[in-house]
Amino acid sequence: MNINIHDTSLEARIQKQIQATGSGSVEEALIRLLDTQEEQDRWLLENRANINTKIRRGMEQLDRGEGIPEDQLEAHLARLKAESE
Repeated sequence: MNINIHDTSLEARIQKQIQATGSGSVEEALIRLLDTQEEQDRWLLENRANINTKIRRGMEQLDRGEGIPEDQLEAHLARLKAESE
């Protein structure tokens, strides 16, 4: 299979990916990208029920008025990040 890329910005992104991953060729970079995407897709499929449960719980909390006010959200997220480090 031959692939022709006519979009210069896409070509630049692929070249950047080759350099970032140390790939030896376009083919190797594409294999890495596909492997990564397939792994993410598998993970999402395996965790879909858990993710949907958490989303539902969050929506229920918002419906009960338990959300974090927008003006406090950034500080709250910074605290959570600091706690996890």
